Amino acid sequence: MIEAELKARVHSPEAVMRRLDERATARVEVYRDTYYDRPDGSLEKAGQELRVRTVQGAEGTRTVLTFKDAAVDEASGSKPEHETQVTDAEAAHAIMRGLGHAPVIAFEKRCRNYDFEARGRQMLATFVRVPEIDGTFLEVETLVDEDDVSSALDDIRVVLAELGIGSEELTRELYTDAVAAQRR
Repeated sequence: MIEAELKARVHSPEAVMRRLDERATARVEVYRDTYYDRPDGSLEKAGQELRVRTVQGAEGTRTVLTFKDAAVDEASGSKPEHETQVTDAEAAHAIMRGLGHAPVIAFEKRCRNYDFEARGRQMLATFVRVPEIDGTFLEVETLVDEDDVSSALDDIRVVLAELGIGSEELTRELYTDAVAAQRR
């Protein structure tokens, strides 16, 4: 499946949050992400991502292993995504290191998630604050087949417009890059 996604740097987060609160119930969670790569950096060079994410929220803690392949839509950065839940976070990290992958960067994201249906699709809208980065971001995504990416992105643009997000707020900025730049 492809994660069709658009991200915006939100200039009026309170107004957008009110509109999302009218659509769905928020789920507040903290993500602790660790990104891995091969020693030669070949995953990053290929536009791929390998991540272990531990999510803490009101319903408990879970850990997810994710592999994202290279983007299939350059304008949005939408990528094929393969994800599975793991029961032991420390074992997942040990497996990554044991397979020769090295942690490249780790950071925290404070998220407010909204699951809802729009335009006939299941969507996830996530408000994101990364303590090391200035600003508030909003990601809106849906999982689709590769031949449906363009249509899904159009639907996401409609949802963003309904939330008061204009095209001028869209960004391809990666949290990993922004956090790395702050740490230099």
